[in-house]
Amino acid sequence: MSSDTAGTPARNTRPPLAQAAFGVGVIVQDAEDRILLGRHRDGTWELPGGKVDPTHESVAAAAARELREETGLVVPEAEVEVIAMVHDVAGGINRISMAALVRAESGDPRVTEPHLISAWRWTALDALPGPLFHPSAQILAAWRPDLGVTHPPAHVLRVTGHAPA
Repeated sequence: MSSDTAGTPARNTRPPLAQAAFGVGVIVQDAEDRILLGRHRDGTWELPGGKVDPTHESVAAAAARELREETGLVVPEAEVEVIAMVHDVAGGINRISMAALVRAESGDPRVTEPHLISAWRWTALDALPGPLFHPSAQILAAWRPDLGVTHPPAHVLRVTGHAPA
C-alpha cells in the first residue's frame, strides 16, 4: 500500500469522483403556522434553500445562510433544526436534500434573487400551491406525511427525534 509523507494512505487524500448533489431545503414556519414558499421563474413553488458549501459548512449553517441570502430573513444557526435526509436520483446523479425547520415569528421576506424567484408567500398548510419543486415536495412530505403532498419516490431518513406536528 502506498502512502503520502505523513503516513496517511494516498487513497484517503484523493477526492472521490462526484456522484451526488448535496443541498438543504428550509421549512420556515411563522407564528400562524404558515410556511414560506417562493414562486420560481419556471413556475414551480419551492422552499428557500440551496447547495451546502463544500468548504466545511454545516447543514444548519447552509440553511441559515440560504434563508438570509434568498429572503433577507435572519435566523441564528442554533435555531435551525435538521429533521431529515431525503435521497432521490435526478439525471443519473444522487440528490441528497437535507430538510431543515425554523420558526420565524416575524419578518417580511423579500425577493433578493429576482432572476430565480418572483415572489415569496406565506402559505397555509391546507392551501399549498402547485406544482411544487420536487425536492421541496419531498421535504414537506418527510416533515408532515399527513399533508398528502405528491412527489417523486424518495428515500427518507429522519435525523432527529422530531415528530410531525
